[in-house]
Amino acid sequence: MLVPTFCFWVFNGFLLMADTMRKPAFITRYRIQQDKNNPVELERVWRVVKVVVWNQVFLSVPLVVLTYILMSWRGEPCAPELPTFHWVLLELAVCGLLEEVLFYYSHRLFHHPFFYKRIHKIHHEWTAPIGVVSLYAHPVEHVFSNMLPALMGPLLLGSHMATTSLWFSVALVVTSISHCGYHLPLLPSPEFHDFHHLKFNQCYGVLGVLDRLHGTDDKFRQTKEYERHVLLLGFTPLTQSIPDTPKYKSGDLKTPNTPMKQE
Repeated sequence: MLVPTFCFWVFNGFLLMADTMRKPAFITRYRIQQDKNNPVELERVWRVVKVVVWNQVFLSVPLVVLTYILMSWRGEPCAPELPTFHWVLLELAVCGLLEEVLFYYSHRLFHHPFFYKRIHKIHHEWTAPIGVVSLYAHPVEHVFSNMLPALMGPLLLGSHMATTSLWFSVALVVTSISHCGYHLPLLPSPEFHDFHHLKFNQCYGVLGVLDRLHGTDDKFRQTKEYERHVLLLGFTPLTQSIPDTPKYKSGDLKTPNTPMKQE
């Protein structure tokens, strides 16, 4: 429990410094929603941090302990022999696929009007999220949509504690990246989930596989955000290399695909 939590707060600590500083240009140039959180309000950040810490201490810890007890009944999660490298990779892949299925359907269920206004609305207070918002959720949502999809893989596979710790660390850092609001070089693209916070009814999953299957990414695939949903290998922000389409007002002399008439 300590290792994944440490990874979560170290990574988000750097993000929070960037979010709350006035204008750290070296990172704000990679901001997805350029006009938001510049800088983020400290009062809002503090409210989020308190909820996240409460969720981790009073919900995540008991669930992880319970998972460990269940895993101990079926095997030896702390066996002295570590699993092989390929087996760890296979288990991480299986955990990722299980999380995609369980998170997609639980997340979509929480968007039902009955559950949304009572439970999920708190998470969507942030239309332009920051990294720590990844665990900013109602307790019911934190248990059933944040924790259980991540716990089921190690539980079903009977994973070694080292693999489980690695999986939790990866899952927490990846979900923080998805919420961070910055499309940074060499990190997974957060465009997919950022669009979900912006539009609410698109992009429910993690990997996007089930969104493609169910057509819940159809509007996303028609946007510039979809074109930018790639691994950034250079240092030029994608908002510059793939800029938004210019918006023309009705009173403009020149409109797209219409040449200006010569006198």
